[in-house]
Amino acid sequence: MTLLAILGTIIIGFFAGLIAKFLMPGRDPKGFLITIVLGIGGAFLFTWLGQGLGWYAPGQTAGFFGAVVGAIIILVIYRLIAGRR
Repeated sequence: MTLLAILGTIIIGFFAGLIAKFLMPGRDPKGFLITIVLGIGGAFLFTWLGQGLGWYAPGQTAGFFGAVVGAIIILVIYRLIAGRR
């Protein structure tokens, strides 16, 4: 990934985290900031997953919808893990 692609993924992930928080309201153990970080992680997850499955070409990042899906997946996993503590 180029630096520009990484920055784009971070920006898309930021907004994906906001949308994921809106779609999955509730109390998160670390609040709003961790949701944004999880959104960025979701964008990177879906970019990696999409490239591995052939949905995206090498160097191509996940779109906004893919980033939101990735953010929701990571948010669900995070809530399952953090909820057990």
